[in-house]
Amino acid sequence: MNNLFINSAYFGLVLTLGTYMLGVWIKKKTGLAIMNPLLVSTAFVIAFLLITKVDYQTYNEGAKYISYLLTPATVCLAVPLYKQLKLLQQNMIAVVGGISSGVAASAVSIFLMSRVLGLNHEHYVTLLPKSITTAIGMGVSEEAGGVVVLTVVCIIFTGVLGNIIAEAAFKIFKIEEPIAKGLALGTSAHAVGTAKALELGEVEGAMSSLAIAVSGLMTVVVVPLMAGLI
Repeated sequence: MNNLFINSAYFGLVLTLGTYMLGVWIKKKTGLAIMNPLLVSTAFVIAFLLITKVDYQTYNEGAKYISYLLTPATVCLAVPLYKQLKLLQQNMIAVVGGISSGVAASAVSIFLMSRVLGLNHEHYVTLLPKSITTAIGMGVSEEAGGVVVLTVVCIIFTGVLGNIIAEAAFKIFKIEEPIAKGLALGTSAHAVGTAKALELGEVEGAMSSLAIAVSGLMTVVVVPLMAGLI
């Protein structure tokens, strides 16, 4: 491997985009939900860095530029929501109720799990923002005293898992309403779940986009209230 290229500002960027495109190709070829492009890309990047003994700091010199696009990409999800604004107005009570239930279920389940497993305060607050988008979750975790890096890992894992099992879960629980599907994915699996929602349909994508923003704001309020319980 050319050391000049590895030490350049483009190495991490090229590696990240290249492995993600490979993940997309593998997903299309296999058709398997477990072959989520984000999951595949992450595995390939980790394997590559371990084999070539390239440290994370070197990789992140280029990869960090992708992170800058995270917030504007999340904001762009407002476009499909705008297209379904009338549908949102017609189902406002159900939408607010669904998102609120999702946020409450996430917070309570983390609290109960932390109690059962005997987790300390730091680990508990690290897990609390697991279901919201990274752009918001990092700040919430840091403010509550959590480990931000672990929060990011939990957020990514939650999103990928939601993306993978979504369709199977909808079939098992016989959920057919597009609005319900979108709200469930956006509230529980944030942006990665929204990617799946957009695959399912325009209504699902719009509702999921809304759920990301609203659940994120609700979690910002809920976490400080729940944080003191452990």
